Amino acid sequence: MVIPVQIAGAESPLELPAYAAVRAGQIVRLSPSTLRLWARGDREHAALFAPAQRSPLTLSFLNLVECFVLASMRRVHGISMQRVRKALRFVGRELGVQRPLIHARFRTDGLRLFVDHANQLLDVTSPEQALLREVLDASLKRIEWGSDVAERLYPWVRADLGGPKSIVIDPRRGFGQPIIAGTGIEARIVTERYRAGESVADLAQDYRLAAGQIEDAIRCETSEAA
Repeated sequence: MVIPVQIAGAESPLELPAYAAVRAGQIVRLSPSTLRLWARGDREHAALFAPAQRSPLTLSFLNLVECFVLASMRRVHGISMQRVRKALRFVGRELGVQRPLIHARFRTDGLRLFVDHANQLLDVTSPEQALLREVLDASLKRIEWGSDVAERLYPWVRADLGGPKSIVIDPRRGFGQPIIAGTGIEARIVTERYRAGESVADLAQDYRLAAGQIEDAIRCETSEAA
């Protein structure tokens, strides 16, 4: 029996529509067209997740987490997203949850089930299976979990899997927009000042932060989708 994840209250910030397709794609490093396909599907492809709002397409924080994990799988060559959808349905049934990617149990039991059955569910070879485990493990470590579901996300801002958790998305802070971790400073504001001509060194001094934190805030707002 698959049990729907219970979110505290219909107006929980975790489920409120908050990110337009372009904005969500920027955060998770995914082109808006790909994100729309995953959210809506088409005649040949079933949707990979159910968006908080379909028209105009707007994602919730939990949708953002789903996209973040799904997008990370694209690092593994040859994985079909439609096969991933079937694999997630299998994992959801095994765990007894409706949306496994946002559930705390995916970090442990779900990841094991997903990767252990990758050769059958996703048609990947042993080297790809090892890479899939590495990528998913690194991605899931960038999510903070509550008792049941994801509560905070530290998106990728650098190319390497071991990058610092310098930027955080918390739906209960800053209207769910990326902020510099440990502060209330929005990455968007830092980037606007940088684009207006202020240097990284000046911004770091003004905010009393390390230059690397300022650079990561700018990367978060300016890096191109994969």
